[in-house]
Amino acid sequence: MSNNMTQQIQTDSIVLGMGCFWGAEKRMAELPGVLDVESGYANGDIEPSYEAILAHERLLRAGQSDKRNHAEVVKVTFDPAKISLEQVLAQFWQNHNPTQGDRQGNDIGSNYRSAVYTNSDAQRLVAEASRNTYQQALNKAGFGQITTEIAPLINYAAAEVYHQDYLKKNPNGYCGLGGTGVPYPIPDQAPGLVTSHQPLNTADLNFEQQLIVFEAEDCAFCKQFKQEILNHWQADVAVATSLSPNPPTGWKLAKELFATPTIVLFQQGEEVARYTGYNGDKTRFWQWLGYQLLTPEQQRIAFEQGTERPYSGSHLDEKRPGVFVDPITGAALFRTDTKFDSGSGWPSFFNPIEGSITYHEDYSHGMVRVEVRSASSGIHLGHVFNDGPPPTYKRYCINGNVLKFVPD
Repeated sequence: MSNNMTQQIQTDSIVLGMGCFWGAEKRMAELPGVLDVESGYANGDIEPSYEAILAHERLLRAGQSDKRNHAEVVKVTFDPAKISLEQVLAQFWQNHNPTQGDRQGNDIGSNYRSAVYTNSDAQRLVAEASRNTYQQALNKAGFGQITTEIAPLINYAAAEVYHQDYLKKNPNGYCGLGGTGVPYPIPDQAPGLVTSHQPLNTADLNFEQQLIVFEAEDCAFCKQFKQEILNHWQADVAVATSLSPNPPTGWKLAKELFATPTIVLFQQGEEVARYTGYNGDKTRFWQWLGYQLLTPEQQRIAFEQGTERPYSGSHLDEKRPGVFVDPITGAALFRTDTKFDSGSGWPSFFNPIEGSITYHEDYSHGMVRVEVRSASSGIHLGHVFNDGPPPTYKRYCINGNVLKFVPD
């Protein structure tokens, strides 16, 4: 053998159960020094296949079997020269909640148990020591006891091909939230390890009504939500973002978060509504928010193409310089200097702000009309007719109850 031959990398591996293996695979693969992450099944007494495991879990719940089910796991292969086993385990502890027993978030069952399956006594000792270290950190943060099983790896089988790199192949999948938010107290963290993110400070928030967007690092849909929604935020309701899965101190979530982004509406410090996940459907998000912010009459007009009675709506006599905006998004729709008295009983305008509305054919009530909607939220505003004044000769006949006026 030539002395010039490149020395082969010495690798090690460990098998970890963190709940659903899709998110676990993605998170562990982000670590510098990790060479490969494979989704699989470990330490069960039955056939190692996805369908068999789901079926067996149903038998266990019905008390019809005493055979142990496999855990969904990831096999992490790493270069010990670049990352230590403790650093790998730090990522493991930080990226799921190891105190939940046979569950992770909304995934319930022994197949979702937290587990560390080792290949040597040396690995077992490091795993147990890291558990004790993390338990101390959890105790200080008010969490319960770790339920993670630490045991020798008895059997392991790779999961089906469609489960491998699942979140890369299926970008619409949800991103995991990253566990308890409690950092593992390791002295020298490897680059890329998840860091601690403290809950938001209530002093910076609106106790009466506050939206909080719970995000995760490296979450593509969080970035998309920020780009498409948050970067253009003009709505009245205050909004904040958090990388912690925990609510502001003293505030209450109705249930645990299990995906990002999750947008939660708090009133008086308590959750009243939430929107989980985002895949680019802006209209659906704004409709959700609209149902939280608008009155029943406004909802009927905005989402059911309703019409207020003539002379009954808002802003009919509003003449101050200013702008009429979408009541949900705050986006500008019409300016006062394009408003005129049409005698119809509805606020009327001869020109909208450019790009603020969309046009749709409407054949309801035996008529042929052109409906106008808000381009930002998709809500129904009214109709446009060809009997307006110059220079456009258009009459945008708008329901005043779905307009908000902002004076100059």
